[in-house]
Amino acid sequence: MKKNKGFTIIEILVVIVLISLLAVIMLPRFISQAESARQKLVKPRMALLEQSLTAFWTDCGRFPNQTEGLAALLKEPSGLTGKWKGPYAREDILLDPWGNPFEYIIPGKDNINSYDLISRGRDGKPSGTGDDADVFNK
Repeated sequence: MKKNKGFTIIEILVVIVLISLLAVIMLPRFISQAESARQKLVKPRMALLEQSLTAFWTDCGRFPNQTEGLAALLKEPSGLTGKWKGPYAREDILLDPWGNPFEYIIPGKDNINSYDLISRGRDGKPSGTGDDADVFNK
């Protein structure tokens, strides 16, 4: 008799079930790690934004005002002809790791002599805990 080489349907189903079980166990851990990584990216992205604001200040002699906001880093505001040498940042730097725009407050409440940058976290709302917590430049 000749023995067939190959897999039976039962063997294939067992492998599919095992792979599915592993995915169910590992996927939540992977997702939580991805969220944790986003939280860790907020401060470095703020630092890039602070560098862009410093370059704007160096060229223009002031920070963008509240009306101009962070958009002044991308497009020349009126009244700065000849001083503005931007763009000072890429558009994606103006967003936190969750895709929400950073809040820019000038003059700063926590940084009286300059400005505040705030990421409202994953939920994009004030306060919160964990990945929803607010992150401030200080």
